[in-house]
Amino acid sequence: MPFTARRILVAGVSGVGKSTLAARASVALDIPYVEMDDLHWGRDWAPRPDFLDEVRALAARDAWITEWQYASARPIVLERAEAIVWLDLPTPVQMARLARRTVSRRVRRTPIWSAGLVEPPLRTALSDPDHILRWGWRTRNKYRRGDTSIAERTRGREDIEIVHLRSARAADRWVAGLARP
Repeated sequence: MPFTARRILVAGVSGVGKSTLAARASVALDIPYVEMDDLHWGRDWAPRPDFLDEVRALAARDAWITEWQYASARPIVLERAEAIVWLDLPTPVQMARLARRTVSRRVRRTPIWSAGLVEPPLRTALSDPDHILRWGWRTRNKYRRGDTSIAERTRGREDIEIVHLRSARAADRWVAGLARP
């Protein structure tokens, strides 16, 4: 069955590759991709005050692909979404990817998002309970069970297509299958 959704959420925990998958699917489907983190983060790692207004404007569009993150934004985009692509990689893969990305960004001092943020010093992984590495570990099962699970969040939404990808290979196959003639 062809994938016809035009408003797509890419779900997954930190480090699984949501943004990368969303960007690849955006190209394959010719749908605009908006990075949720770019809407959320402002200077000095402060949330932007107009974040939810930006999310509402995004959700109102006819076609988009973005990540399904931030508790305050999830209901807004979910209401209009036609599909959720759940990138559900094994925890060792997720944590290895997250560590590599974090270390690489820090060592290279790579600016992140339009706010030009940089990863904090790696030593803060030991002192900051919300450091991305600790956050990634703490939330590694977030979408698999309980009231934050994909199943619970989409209960009663028979109109929404769920694509559950459990490996990088499955994600690659899914994107390859999106190619438009």
